[in-house]
Amino acid sequence: MHEPADAVEMRAALLRLRRATGLPVAFGGLLHDARRLRIAELSGAATGALRGLAICAGNGLGGKSIALSRPCAVTDYRSARHISHEYDAAVATEGLRSVLAVPVVVRRKVRGVLYGALREPMAIGERTFDAAMAAARDVEQALVVRDEVQRLLAAAREPVAGLGAWEEVREAHGELRALAPRIVDQALRETLLSVCGRLATAAGGPPREHAVALTPRELDVLACVAAGSTNAATAERLGLQPETVKGYLRAAMRKLGAHTRGEAVAASRRAGLLP
Repeated sequence: MHEPADAVEMRAALLRLRRATGLPVAFGGLLHDARRLRIAELSGAATGALRGLAICAGNGLGGKSIALSRPCAVTDYRSARHISHEYDAAVATEGLRSVLAVPVVVRRKVRGVLYGALREPMAIGERTFDAAMAAARDVEQALVVRDEVQRLLAAAREPVAGLGAWEEVREAHGELRALAPRIVDQALRETLLSVCGRLATAAGGPPREHAVALTPRELDVLACVAAGSTNAATAERLGLQPETVKGYLRAAMRKLGAHTRGEAVAASRRAGLLP
């Protein structure tokens, strides 16, 4: 059974936060609407008191971070004067004193909050803040990738008509294949690659029975080449070295019996490997 991508990404970010800061407790969650977050993941917690806690914008430390769209911290949660205290019971049950909250901001919109905490009333230093913000940026980048995948999947499922539309399909196919290796959620990654397969065969019918077998990375490189990318641009897009891209391209051309990049793309389309 596949875990939700939210849980995987948040848990990984909380572990990075604890390792980078030395804070014994980290927790967090994503917003389900513009003003409400639910604590979904805990790391280092001694109790389950914080799990499932609904945080409203403006309430408590996390709610203040949501409302202001910036990091906030308190040296002693239970006596802090600049936050409201709706969640004191859960915080006290877990025994937390010094707490920081860092928002996950995507395109100027708060999408989640990461918390780090100590069980002693101590000031949180600048290095700890920086490390917590870096962990939040990791979640931000994961959300950006997921948003783009969902947008491209929606566009890829639209009916296609005309040559110009096919060029858009081919561009979407290349972008989806480039994003696939960065998707943490296995179910979403499989869905994405399945859509890529449907796009590849939509123009000319199903692949031939004895079609050339290219590796996923060879197909990724050819999809970028088909969209007009240079080797350098393909390398940046796929997170590879330019020489590695050249190696994949040479291997694909050899398998396809092609002597130029254009011939390789044309052969891949005839084989139903690219749209």
